[in-house]
Amino acid sequence: MLKKTVKSSMESEIYEQPEIVAKLINNLVKGNLINIDVPDDIEKIVFVASGSSYHCARYGADLFGNIAGIEARAIYSSEFLLKAAVPHETTILYVFITQSGETSDTNEALNRAKELGMRTMAITNKIGSTIWRAADFKIDCHAGEEKSIAATKSLITQMVCVTLLVLKFAQLKGTDISEYMTQIKFIPEVIKNVLSIHKNISKVAKKLSKYKLIAVTADGISYAIAKEISLKIKETSYICTISSILGEFMHGHVAVLNNKSAQIHVSAEPLHEIAVRNLNKMREDYNIPLCYIGDLQEPIKADYILNINVKDFIPRAFGTVVIGQLLALEIAKSLKRNVDKPHGLNKVVK
Repeated sequence: MLKKTVKSSMESEIYEQPEIVAKLINNLVKGNLINIDVPDDIEKIVFVASGSSYHCARYGADLFGNIAGIEARAIYSSEFLLKAAVPHETTILYVFITQSGETSDTNEALNRAKELGMRTMAITNKIGSTIWRAADFKIDCHAGEEKSIAATKSLITQMVCVTLLVLKFAQLKGTDISEYMTQIKFIPEVIKNVLSIHKNISKVAKKLSKYKLIAVTADGISYAIAKEISLKIKETSYICTISSILGEFMHGHVAVLNNKSAQIHVSAEPLHEIAVRNLNKMREDYNIPLCYIGDLQEPIKADYILNINVKDFIPRAFGTVVIGQLLALEIAKSLKRNVDKPHGLNKVVK
């Protein structure tokens, strides 16, 4: 673990991530064999989760389609409970993600799925929790105790578990996953690289902390990361943030930039030419500061660029998440917020 003087549990837990992820990968991976027990007749995945865990679910749903060729979707736990009809084919696996294992609406959603005769999996940081006992299949995140209310190391380990789950199913379908396994093992090093640019991230955070509204945009699978960054900034600094698919943001939502606003665009993938055009148009029309998180090679006039040079998508996605964590931490510190105990928020269990 990198040595650094820390003043909050959130910062400490961000810095624990390289070591924790390395241990988790070591627990779940032996060569190219993934030590996760799954049914072998699954044709569709339904993720159910809340908060940061939902953002992990959203990431996982996109990754399933991209790598394993399996249809997947993510549903908020509370939304799942309100739906009159939910998917219940026999070839579906329901995957419930919760840091504590005691998230009430997620547990209720699992019970509903079981009543429909569905097979269930829990991804949680708490062995022996309610959801752990109830699920048919389970994965332990091995994140250790998380004291800060903002999910950092618990989210990163959830994302590792979900990525390995995707690769497990891809492997069952006969896909050669050796290249992806190499990427997985590189994640701890990428997170260390992000931590090494903490000072640069802090400088950008001080600039962004002066704005009352921050729009966080992205496309494709990066949208799940944008939603997580938006939540992290919102819950730790109390700044109003909105997250949106970039193309959809152009349909009316962009009007909020008439207020004193800033924009963060997140891209763990190469930018599409349409995204380049949209970003440049917003800069021209609204004259807002733009912070770009990703590898910027396209002609975009970004005021701030936060990037680590990573070729492959999987480790780059994890690096992007950690950049967002540090950015949220430093924005909140600039505003003198208590990042470990944001007003009005409580953690179910530590």
